[in-house]
Amino acid sequence: MSFDEDAVRITVFLSEDDRYHHHGLHEVLLNRALEIGIVGASVWRGIEGFGPSGRVRTARFPDANTGLPLVVEVIDTDEHVDEFLRAVSELAPGSLVTRETVRLSRMSSSVGP
Repeated sequence: MSFDEDAVRITVFLSEDDRYHHHGLHEVLLNRALEIGIVGASVWRGIEGFGPSGRVRTARFPDANTGLPLVVEVIDTDEHVDEFLRAVSELAPGSLVTRETVRLSRMSSSVGP
């Protein structure tokens, strides 16, 4: 059995090269999500992609795989997501961010018919 509820998913598109005070920007954003109390967050590493520069970054060539694409994804309520977006605006101004409504299904732990 599942319990459904509405939530919001934010996706922040970054690069491994993005920094904030000598720390990976994705790490800083993930820590901020923890501080805010975001219910779930993930960092995904892309194997290939490009941004505004148009320069394709790829993992196909081991000696040139710096700056691969990263995606920080968080899911929570509107209130928590709005607070996280304020942090993104402060820490990563100019970043591409998507926002979408999602439906959460929390599976119960009971087993049986």
